[in-house]
Amino acid sequence: MKRAILLSALLLSQFGTSQLLKTSGQKIVNDKGENIQLRGLGLGGWMLQEGYMLKTADFAGPQYKIREKIAELIGEEGMQKFYKAYLKNGVTKQDIDFLAKAGFNSIRLPMHYNLYTLPIEKEPVKGQNTWLEEGFKMTDNLLQWCADNKMYLILDLHAAPGGQGNDVNISDNDKSKPSLWENEDNQKKTVALWKKLAERYKDSPWIGGYDLINEPNINFTGKNPNGTDEMSNAPLWKLQKEITAAIRETDKKHIIFIEGNGWGNNYNGLIPIWDDNMVFSFHKYWNYNDEPTIQHALDLREKHNMPVWLGETGENSNVWFTELIQLLNKHNIGYAFWPMKKIDNIAGITNVKTTPEYEKLLDYWKNGGEKPSKEYAEKALMQIADHYKLNNTEIKRDVIDAMFRQVTDPSTKPFKNHQVPGRVFASDYDLGRMGSAYLDKDFINLWVSDPAKRSEWNSGQQMRNDGVDIYKCNDKVTNQYYVGKTETGEWLQYTVHAKEDKNYTFDIRYSSASTGKIRIETASKEVLASVSLNSTGGNENWKTISIPNIRLQKGENKIRIYFEEGGANLNYFEIK
Repeated sequence: MKRAILLSALLLSQFGTSQLLKTSGQKIVNDKGENIQLRGLGLGGWMLQEGYMLKTADFAGPQYKIREKIAELIGEEGMQKFYKAYLKNGVTKQDIDFLAKAGFNSIRLPMHYNLYTLPIEKEPVKGQNTWLEEGFKMTDNLLQWCADNKMYLILDLHAAPGGQGNDVNISDNDKSKPSLWENEDNQKKTVALWKKLAERYKDSPWIGGYDLINEPNINFTGKNPNGTDEMSNAPLWKLQKEITAAIRETDKKHIIFIEGNGWGNNYNGLIPIWDDNMVFSFHKYWNYNDEPTIQHALDLREKHNMPVWLGETGENSNVWFTELIQLLNKHNIGYAFWPMKKIDNIAGITNVKTTPEYEKLLDYWKNGGEKPSKEYAEKALMQIADHYKLNNTEIKRDVIDAMFRQVTDPSTKPFKNHQVPGRVFASDYDLGRMGSAYLDKDFINLWVSDPAKRSEWNSGQQMRNDGVDIYKCNDKVTNQYYVGKTETGEWLQYTVHAKEDKNYTFDIRYSSASTGKIRIETASKEVLASVSLNSTGGNENWKTISIPNIRLQKGENKIRIYFEEGGANLNYFEIK
């Protein structure tokens, strides 16, 4: 009895000194009553893979198909070995420490149910649940790393038993098997899993809450296969209410996050609110960053006097990220960006670098031909698994800068320490907002709001996530990249530090299929030089043109390359 009282006192003390989250009207607050805006990142691609994250989307979108492709090359045992390394490397304490230092205060964990329990068709006894330690252990470790950094962990059931929608990649949905909505056993397993999670984490103060079902997308009665025109959504509300009841049997404290149909946004037919510590989640991609695009969420918040949370967003340009966060800050809405790691990624905070060997596997899977040997494929896949270690990824400083500093700070920062005399590569322009560090005419993807504005913003899909179009470079002197697809009126700014006040010569390394023209000016638009760039005979034919007598002052200079006539590609300029 005495031990039970001491344990109870310890838990109460733990909550009393923690920052446990709860709702208060339209706000999420901590246990001191302070407003908390969740600034989060979703660990997409870790427990649950989608084909586009591994460049397999053309032939294997859902995870079970990716696993089949891997097993075809290296066998079931080899595939299991790969996934063991992949899961071990994908998220570590080092990753969470890094995210906390970057400025994030929360993590959204997209869970695959099959790491926690068996599929219903593999249960030894029908209707019973076999619990797997792997998923729980991974979650335990992640929670500890979050707690060490005073970050909230939000559990998100991303792949529910049977799959929660017709967008099969999202939930690893195998359409040949019973779905979540068609099978009562799958629904019971979903409820049981949430009850098990609540029992395990009910006394964990750094659990931010439970995101019950990610992006339901199903036509119960409507015509749209993803449920965007559904009017009642009755099965969805019924199941989320049942999950809540199971959680509340053991956990009275943590927030419940619910999601609508149609990828999280269709709240039609919402039944009377069934819990007093609940938050509406909505998702936002590829549309304008203005009040009309979030009005449905604002209306929900106002009508029900409950908080809203942007549970998933991202996959756009730095311009879009900055604008979105400014909008969310204005309305006190928290968020979780998506994802953290994927192969050949410019729109996230890290990039997992591909390899020639892995590209050969992709080519075989897509186009056939000579089958790579088992030994070759094993080596290629284990190398990719190793690339998921944070130290082996490429940290995207431009994305982090756009998500945090640029939200409130319009100034520019040097991308690199450029010293004069010296060489400055064109892709190393300053960090900062568009209009301050650069100007580009295609800088955002808004195809959901306007199908005509479906733009890749960075047409080369290399290095940086601004509007500037960056491509792989084959010149003999290169940092691997050049700036291309230049248009009249675009410009790039560079901060350089000159050792003395004098006239310098600029050697411009460029290529062009047509005649162009640039001018060199200061950030205050003082023209330093103007020069025509004659055709070099093609985009891969590089030439150098020298521009003498450009005056730089001793110390810091902010200079701009302005395209008076677009078309030229820039590799670098050398100041001497």
